[in-house]
Amino acid sequence: MSIEVLDESGQGLDVTHLARLARFVMDAMRVHPEAELCIRAVDEPTIAELNEQWMEKEGPTDVLAFPMDELRPGLADEEPEEGVLGDLVLCPVVAERQGETAGHGTLAEIELLTTHGILHLLGYDHAEPEEHKVMFGLQDQLLGRWRTRPQEG
Repeated sequence: MSIEVLDESGQGLDVTHLARLARFVMDAMRVHPEAELCIRAVDEPTIAELNEQWMEKEGPTDVLAFPMDELRPGLADEEPEEGVLGDLVLCPVVAERQGETAGHGTLAEIELLTTHGILHLLGYDHAEPEEHKVMFGLQDQLLGRWRTRPQEG
């Protein structure tokens, strides 16, 4: 798996931690072992510009997902598809505010946004109530497994 994490935010993001989380989520979702993912952490002006350019929404947001090869989660009895999963763009400053509001801190919020973004790249959405239930249930399950896994040495 090729996971590139670029911290352009000036916030001192732990890129190794984020790459491990991304690998964990992609493995759990049975994404092909040679799939590619790029995660960029940016400042508020950059994500606001991207949000307006691609989503036609004003102001900064927390995460944007740009799928490439429309990969889907692998099934237990099938070989997963090869390809480029896509790009995630995160804004740690927005994540910090949201983490404070939610009461779980910045790192937990960045982990949530990364997991959320990867699920979007895999075709999950939350526009409809049933989609929301499925996506957020899966997100909670993945984060729970991530947080209770044996720690790397």
